Amino acid sequence: MDSQRMLRNLVVTAMLMGLSLPAALAQAPHYGTNINEQRQRYLSAREALQLNRQQEYQALRAELDDYPLVQYIDYADLSRRLNRLPFDDVDTFLERYAGSYLAERLEREWLARLADERRWEDIVRYYNPDNTYTSLTCYAHRAWLELGDDSQLAAAGELWNVARSQPNECDPVFEAWMAAGYLTPDIAWQRFSKNIQAGNRSLARYISTLMPDREQQLAQLYLQIDQQPERLRNLDSLSARTPEVREIILHGVRRLARIDAPLAMLLLNQHHEHQNFDDEVMLELQRFIAMRLLVQGFDEETETLMRNTPGLATETLVSWLLRDALRDQDWPGLYRLLTYLPEEDRASERWQYWRARAIVMLNHDGAEAEAQGIYQSLAGNRSFYGYLAADRLGQPYDMTDIPVAASQAQRQALYDMPAIVRAHELYHIGDEINARNEWAHATARMSPEQIGASGRLALDWGWHRNTIQAMIQLQHWDDLELRFPLAYADHFNSAAAQLGLQPQFLSAITRQESAYMHDVRSPAGARGLMQLMPATAREVGRSLGLQISSDDLYTPDVNISLGSHYLASLMEEFDNNRILAAAAYNAGPNRVKQWLRRTEDNPVPIDVWIETIPFLETRGYVQNVLVYAVIYGHRSGNPVPFMTPQERTALL
Repeated sequence: MDSQRMLRNLVVTAMLMGLSLPAALAQAPHYGTNINEQRQRYLSAREALQLNRQQEYQALRAELDDYPLVQYIDYADLSRRLNRLPFDDVDTFLERYAGSYLAERLEREWLARLADERRWEDIVRYYNPDNTYTSLTCYAHRAWLELGDDSQLAAAGELWNVARSQPNECDPVFEAWMAAGYLTPDIAWQRFSKNIQAGNRSLARYISTLMPDREQQLAQLYLQIDQQPERLRNLDSLSARTPEVREIILHGVRRLARIDAPLAMLLLNQHHEHQNFDDEVMLELQRFIAMRLLVQGFDEETETLMRNTPGLATETLVSWLLRDALRDQDWPGLYRLLTYLPEEDRASERWQYWRARAIVMLNHDGAEAEAQGIYQSLAGNRSFYGYLAADRLGQPYDMTDIPVAASQAQRQALYDMPAIVRAHELYHIGDEINARNEWAHATARMSPEQIGASGRLALDWGWHRNTIQAMIQLQHWDDLELRFPLAYADHFNSAAAQLGLQPQFLSAITRQESAYMHDVRSPAGARGLMQLMPATAREVGRSLGLQISSDDLYTPDVNISLGSHYLASLMEEFDNNRILAAAAYNAGPNRVKQWLRRTEDNPVPIDVWIETIPFLETRGYVQNVLVYAVIYGHRSGNPVPFMTPQERTALL
């Protein structure tokens, strides 16, 4: 028996046994007196359909018209029969369930089926430009052509002129489009340029064969400069003052800067004397080269360039130098470099904090009072730098909490949306994938007030990921209950007590890793609540005498147990320092050890070490986890310090 069916049976058994639902859930309008009976009938009908027991399925289906998920078995039944081209049944489904997630899905699948059969008239009839993808759009264009209608042909240029290859289904349309004379030298150059810059060189070479002689020669020059940007030294070959040549030069300078930034800057200036590039173009390219100078170790040259070129400095550029100064604990250099930041960035929490630190370290006249004033202004923020400042002042942490406005009536009104009712029922029978699809389909069409109410409704259901997502959609950052739900608290408390960890720390790691999506899988293959890699999980499992499969990691209690044991091992490895353990959880313990070796000869304070973590993702990860742990301490009624005394005084 597969895990999904096991989950279904457990849910249904519990409900049939009369176990009570949370009061908020029981208010759902479809929880009538026969909901358990309907649910069981639906699940039995779905199973009968899967096993092709048609007579049993039809009998059960006849009694399900009022059940919220009836369209799911109608869809399953119909999708199995699309090869038979059941036009009447498709029309009935699309009309009955118009506007729903499944109706839109079936509409696309139906059109693809018609395309396979070359049913040109039917393709035109069913094609919906608001519910399509590239292959279907190309089939629609081909259908118009096959029916003698070329009024849409000019629009095919938008499909052709892109920075990638298009599906083979588009080829007949593109051939007709070109035969009709719509491919101009300018359009061909546009697509050629897009694909060169996207790194699609083979496609770019093919496009060049469609160009007239003049453009073909320029395309060959473009390809040569792309492959060997050092050819920019030959100024005579690039002397023509045309848009194409300017573009070739600018592209070549970018390519050259990646391998030899000083030469790129020199050649840019030489070509600029002849081409007279636009000021904004020059500034943008100089900024790009300056970053490459930093990557290649030319720090002094970059600072000189910023000093001599007003407007060149950006936060990204200057922050590289600032972090180098921090790593070297060069406080005079840090103080000087802060003046290069654009005014808006200089006023940010991050750089105001480091300005205060530099002022104290340099001990200027009135330094202590000035620094205290900056810390005071920061300490009122619920943030990493706000909490650093609060610690320096010995003040409580800011816990601004402004709940989103969402009344019970507004929450209840969401049940007027069939998609919300379907999402609710799918969630409760364990079909979270389709529940998420329905929820996303509904919330994409909601007003801000409805989105706020949806966050509260999801909290009522215990669907924590969607409470967080609603606040992201609204960009409402101050509702702590919705942004930081107390999910899986019993699991975290048990694991923490067993392993000597802070449960708030475990919650913070999980909130950062998965936002409480127990079935999520990252592009790298990490799974579940605490985003464990299967190999890591198996290793931890072996140490506990357990045999762990990848699918086990989607089970919350298994994932939390393994993730907590792994985090405990990192805490032991890094002397019970949560900062290092969190960095290792994100980037791997070997990388953290490399970063520690980098400062062995010149240990730095903990705030400097965090600020100079080489990986932007890990730097933000550690900062978030520390803040989230404080928030979870506040929310659970068991406060924790932003940093322990051992962490705060550590030199790394």
